[in-house]
Amino acid sequence: MPIPIVTRILIADDHAIVRSGLKKVLDAKPDMEVVAEAEDGAEAVEKALREDVHLVILDVSMPRKTGIQAAAELHKRKPELRVLMLSMHDSEQFLFEALKAGASGYVLKSGADTDIVDAVRSAMRGDSFLYPSAV
Repeated sequence: MPIPIVTRILIADDHAIVRSGLKKVLDAKPDMEVVAEAEDGAEAVEKALREDVHLVILDVSMPRKTGIQAAAELHKRKPELRVLMLSMHDSEQFLFEALKAGASGYVLKSGADTDIVDAVRSAMRGDSFLYPSAV
């Protein structure tokens, strides 16, 4: 998939303040636009399949369907879609589960304000992104 001029992004997190903060950071970049939001994993899958998005950012811990479950389903149903996991958990287990589910990267919430833009650009290039201490 060629890299689009503007990456269309869906953010899924059960905390509105997190979605709002990520949207502000991403929308400030000329090559990124948040076009959809979801409050849980099930809604994220539904919107990602319905909306014209290139990349989905999924919180690991969400109601109805976890981010990892949503990533696995999206990887199966829309394999061209790029997926980034967002988590407060600095955990090898979650990291490996996310990558196994098809995620292109894993970003810690504690560093998201600085890492999320690099993670989006890496994922869109087809590269993986891991938070610095995981490397």
